[in-house]
Amino acid sequence: MRILADENIDRQIIDRLRDGGHEVLAISELDPSIDDEAVLARSNKEVAILLTADKDFGELVFRQRLVHCGILLVRLAGLSPHEKGNLVAGTVERHGEALKFGFSVLTPRSLRVRRRP
Repeated sequence: MRILADENIDRQIIDRLRDGGHEVLAISELDPSIDDEAVLARSNKEVAILLTADKDFGELVFRQRLVHCGILLVRLAGLSPHEKGNLVAGTVERHGEALKFGFSVLTPRSLRVRRRP
């Protein structure tokens, strides 16, 4: 799966996804400090699911109705980077197709997927 990792995503998550065979583009490596709209545009250009910990993307998607290829918002406070990496990778492996074009929220106990109308 093709994924664009926002700057706020732990390196261990990026490495774990890459180790699992996913193509992960990282904003921290490509174009650090760009704004959220530019991140979303990059995700669309790359046709990649955006992986982020930034809740502001909900504003862009639901209030401003900006187009996206799928967003996975990770809310994993309190977990170690290793645990986060395993949880995100497992979620992408099990639910990858459902994540495309939806706005999904991953917590330690659940995955909520809201499909785009």
